[in-house]
Amino acid sequence: MAARPTWQGHLKLSLVTCPVALYTATTSTNDVRFHLINPETNNRIRMVPTDPDTGPVERADLVRGYEVSKDEYVLFDEADFDKVKLESTKTISIDKFVDESEIDRLYWADPFFVVPEKGAGVEAFAVIRDAMKKQGKVALGCLVLRGKERQLALEVRGKGLVAWTLRARDEVRDAGDYFDDIQSVKADADMVEIAARIIGQKEADFDPADFKDRYDDALREMIKTKAKGGTGTVGVAEPDDTNVIDLMAALRSSLKGSAGSEKKPAAKKAPAKKKSAA
Repeated sequence: MAARPTWQGHLKLSLVTCPVALYTATTSTNDVRFHLINPETNNRIRMVPTDPDTGPVERADLVRGYEVSKDEYVLFDEADFDKVKLESTKTISIDKFVDESEIDRLYWADPFFVVPEKGAGVEAFAVIRDAMKKQGKVALGCLVLRGKERQLALEVRGKGLVAWTLRARDEVRDAGDYFDDIQSVKADADMVEIAARIIGQKEADFDPADFKDRYDDALREMIKTKAKGGTGTVGVAEPDDTNVIDLMAALRSSLKGSAGSEKKPAAKKAPAKKKSAA
């Protein structure tokens, strides 16, 4: 496996444990990335750690500090962090099992592939995985990851598991703070019916391959244009705040447009007639 594990430790269910590794399930390697450039020299800017009193310092010599009062810090080096020993630092201990539907989607964060390490622990991993699959449940546990203890939701996927980090309650804002001020409007029943029909015409299966990052593509086109010395704008103009004067007319036109754009199933060929025997 080419990728390096993000974390290595043990997966534990009661008295059953097995060594596992976590791998980041997503990648951003295909993103368009920019650097800060000095336009007068065309040189890339380097971010140099600087002490306001002594000037530039080596990053390797720096430690982290927690501010306890104005300009006063408690300092931590890597050895100090190693002294904080929780079970979740090296072990994902499964605490309980829940239905996936019980976890609000606002709490789901980053996915990781959970892979058993080669050796005797593979059988224990398979037992835990297959038992979860049989019960149809999501496992909950904790893990110290990237300097923070996170709750995890583990689900079966193929021959492995996927561990999702879950956001803590204080990380999720209260929707009421934003939705309570939305003006109460009773939508016209006929308009709702037409909108529902438009939705029905656009119903489809989800396929992540259908999504293309058009902004990313436009940036790449702009890069090619500028690399050849060209200029210009890529994309379309921003729409007005509203282009709807007659909402009912717009809905009816949308319904007709959706119906016309639907792909019609290919007509089935009539079966060939059998030739009669001479």
